[in-house]
Amino acid sequence: MNQKQYPTIFHLFSDIFTKCKAVCVLIGGFAVNYYKVSRQTADVDFLTTKEDFEKIAVLLEKNGFKKDYEQEVFARFLGSGSYLMDTDFMFVDKDTIGKIVKKGKEIFIAKQKFMVPSLNHLITLKLHAIRYNPGVREYKDLPDIIQLVRVNKLDVKDSGFKELCLKYGTEELYNRILERT
Repeated sequence: MNQKQYPTIFHLFSDIFTKCKAVCVLIGGFAVNYYKVSRQTADVDFLTTKEDFEKIAVLLEKNGFKKDYEQEVFARFLGSGSYLMDTDFMFVDKDTIGKIVKKGKEIFIAKQKFMVPSLNHLITLKLHAIRYNPGVREYKDLPDIIQLVRVNKLDVKDSGFKELCLKYGTEELYNRILERT
């Protein structure tokens, strides 16, 4: 990859997504940071469709990324050196990404426009990740949820928040959030 052409990795992502006409939503640590929770992150995470990912993957590999892992709903690319950050893609269907984009927020990183999910959608993604992969996801995602609730002053006793937790997480997760906020 030519660093002069792309001063930051976010310039590269923006260019690739535009060329592919791909819909990608920034999730993970960068989205958490947008909602006023300071968290270090060593990678970049995006939500997209499998169809858009297939187009993106070709250009990522041409620009120095190496596919490390891929399964039905997830793929990881390794960046080479300090310039290219490891990047994860989570796949959802077109209806889901459409709903997330519709309620999402536009942000700028390195003067490049990206979309992050609404706060409720971000929490939903984290609840879902914990529910279906608790051993791996809980240590990072549950503290994120708790901090997002605290910093953004969400009412965890509100029926809507409880319904969200029960639908996408579990009653046990909801109770742990109640205890810690």
